[in-house]
Amino acid sequence: MSTATDADTASNSSDTDEAEYTDSYEDVSTFVLSDDREQELLDKQTECTFMWTTKANDPVGVIMNFVFEDGTFWVTCTRRRKRVPAVEARPRVALAISSRGTDIGISQAVTYKGDAEVLEDDATKAWFYPVLAAKVRPASTEAQQAFVHHLETPAGS
Repeated sequence: MSTATDADTASNSSDTDEAEYTDSYEDVSTFVLSDDREQELLDKQTECTFMWTTKANDPVGVIMNFVFEDGTFWVTCTRRRKRVPAVEARPRVALAISSRGTDIGISQAVTYKGDAEVLEDDATKAWFYPVLAAKVRPASTEAQQAFVHHLETPAGS
């Protein structure tokens, strides 16, 4: 199962190269992530926090690998995950991405909101799985192929 989410930027955080030091976080509107830094964050980060709501309208989230392609976020999981029927029933979702764990510095983050669509067609899997594998396993073609195989293997096989 893959989920496509069109990106509407909700908020940006500190661009440490351009922001002046502050000793108060009362007004965070001064922290802006430039378009170039945002794109670098999307290119280099492999994980996001994917958020949706439960039947009881409780917000929940999970860390997931992602790909950002042509203005759309792509994530994947097995249909057995509770988030799949939740997203199908309530497609409004959010994603948060931080620079933590990348080489681009700390305190850079962005949050997106949008409507998600659950996709299970072979054409989506054929292009998406290799792109995701290349992003999360960039050092090894063999590791990428193993990752794609893992994604393609049905549960119980």
